[in-house]
Amino acid sequence: MLAMDCKVSMPSSSPTKWWSKETVAVVTGANKGIGFALVKRLAELGLTVVLTSRDVTRGKAAIESLRAQGLDIEFCRLDVGDSSSIIAFASWLQQRFGGLDILVNNAGVSFNEIDSNSVEHAETVIRTNFYGPKLLIEALLPLFRRSSARSRILNISSQLGLLNKVRNPALKELLRDEDKLSEEKIEHMVSQFLDHVKKGTWQEHGWPKVWTDYAVSKLALNAYSRLLAKKQEGHGLSVNCFCPGFTRTAMTRGRGSRTPEEAADAAARLALLPPDELPTGKFFKWCTPTLYSKL
Repeated sequence: MLAMDCKVSMPSSSPTKWWSKETVAVVTGANKGIGFALVKRLAELGLTVVLTSRDVTRGKAAIESLRAQGLDIEFCRLDVGDSSSIIAFASWLQQRFGGLDILVNNAGVSFNEIDSNSVEHAETVIRTNFYGPKLLIEALLPLFRRSSARSRILNISSQLGLLNKVRNPALKELLRDEDKLSEEKIEHMVSQFLDHVKKGTWQEHGWPKVWTDYAVSKLALNAYSRLLAKKQEGHGLSVNCFCPGFTRTAMTRGRGSRTPEEAADAAARLALLPPDELPTGKFFKWCTPTLYSKL
């Protein structure tokens, strides 16, 4: 997966606009932060948007605030860390819309402070940030409407999960070898990390140094996205990742160099690239002047 900057243009009145009110976009973890801002932006652009949230009360409050601004938003509860919730959501989506066109996996957690590093909640972080998007994608794959190659998945990720953050040469080589990469190997890597955490030996095995459990979850998500993109190539579904950078959200305790609205605008531009300009298997990051760079 290549890293790319995200300076893509998408004028709201562009003749290349391909979507309509019939285009269904799902955004996870969207009752606040980047997810909330992205739901608002996509609705403003005229799509049908489904806001999902683990907490029903907060999700409905978010919906009401958007509807008060004249936006028509759908809501459904979804806890990506709960497989039964994922199954229920997929069933609701099929019954309500018959399918979807865009999935933005935004839901994620971290329990670290900006200047601290703890793996105390590693299992929760891995379950939410890696297995959650993976299981949701698998549940929704049959529902994507793939006509004209317009279906797309955008996983909100982090540059903390790039291969250059891995200090273990064997692990880095395993993830770099695209011909031999498999879901089994990715999940084995995750299991190995959690085993090291339980044994208290994770610091000795070359895992990322910064926000370690979060970084490993995104490392796995990036690898899975690359693998999925390869499997889906030629089947009308693109899969890309986007790192919004240091954004002022609850996860960063309100610190950051940009607002959720700015990050959401960039994510919307990527999610709505014209079909003939839409790449797959790419990692977009908002922090490099270089258009293409190896991981």
